[in-house]
Amino acid sequence: MDYAPIDRSPGEFQQALSAAEVEAVVRAAFGGGAAVLSAVELTGGYYNNTYRIELDGERPVVLRVAPEPGRQARADPEMMRNEHAGVPYLAPVAELLPRTLAIDFTHGVIGRDYMFQTFLSGVPAGEALAGYPEPARGAYFRQLGAITRTVHGVRGPGFGRVAGPVHERWSDALCTWFERASADLTDAGLDAADITRLVRLADRERAVLDEVTEPRLLHGDLWVGNTMLAEGAPEPLITGVFDCDRLWWGDPEADWPVYLALRKPGGERDAFWGSYGRVGRTEGARWRALVYEARHATALLLEFHRLGMADRLAETYGEIRDLATRLATH
Repeated sequence: MDYAPIDRSPGEFQQALSAAEVEAVVRAAFGGGAAVLSAVELTGGYYNNTYRIELDGERPVVLRVAPEPGRQARADPEMMRNEHAGVPYLAPVAELLPRTLAIDFTHGVIGRDYMFQTFLSGVPAGEALAGYPEPARGAYFRQLGAITRTVHGVRGPGFGRVAGPVHERWSDALCTWFERASADLTDAGLDAADITRLVRLADRERAVLDEVTEPRLLHGDLWVGNTMLAEGAPEPLITGVFDCDRLWWGDPEADWPVYLALRKPGGERDAFWGSYGRVGRTEGARWRALVYEARHATALLLEFHRLGMADRLAETYGEIRDLATRLATH
C-alpha cells in the first residue's frame, strides 16, 4: 500500500492513523480480501482525518476518522454520529450527498469512530471557485441559497443537535450550547468570562429567543469549503455537499451559510438572497442575529485554539466583547 498521511507534530489536534490501522478498518468494512492500493490523507479539513482510499478493482472511497473521544468538545461531541443520525432528514438534497458504505462506532478495530463514504465527483469548490470571474460566482451563491432553503424546509421534533438531546424551547438549546462551550474554553485554559456574560444576557431575553417556535434543520457548516463543483463547467455548478456533522434543529437564521452571507454583503455573495429570501426584518430577529453571531464566534474560538491560531483568538475575543455590549444595549 502506498500511504501518504499529512505530517503533523504529536501535539496537534488531528492525528493520522497508522498504515496498519488503515488496512485494518478497510478489512473490517469490505472483507479480509480487500486490497488497499493507496491511502492519501486529504487537506482542507480541520476536525476529522479524511483519506482517499484506492481499492483494487474498485472506485476510490473516502475514509473519515473522528478524533479520539478524549479530544472531542462538550459543545459539539460525537459529530460523526450526529451526521449519521441526520442523514434521513437530508433526503431533499440526497442527490448531492456522499453515500455511507460502512460505519463503525464500536471502537472494536480502532479507538475512534470512522465511516467510509462514496467519493463525490467534481472538484472542491474551495479550489475551483476562485478560477471563475467574480460576476460568474453569483451562480454559485444562488445555488447555495437554494440548497440552504431546501434544508431549512425540513421540520424537526425539538431544538438542538439532531442526535439529541433535543429541547422544547429554542432558548434552552442555545443556552445549553453556550454553557458547554464555556466549559470547553475553561478546559483548554482559555478565558470564558465573556461567554458567561453572553449566557446571562441571552437568559434575560429568553422570550425573544422563544419567539422561534418551529425547529428547522440547519446544516451548520454549509460553505464553499464543503461543496464540490462540476469540473470544467462554464459557470460554477454545485454537484456535491459534504461534512454534514454539525446538523442542528433550530432557527434557520442561526445557520452558518446565513451568517456568512450577512457577514460579507456586497458583490457576488448577495446572489445567495435571490434564491434564499431575506431575513431579520423584525426587531426581535435582529436581536437574535446578534446571539447567533456570538454563537458562531464562540465556536470559532474553540477552532482557532485547536489550530494554534493565537492571533485569531485575540481578534475573536474582541468581536465577542463587542457583541455582548451590543446585546446589552440593543
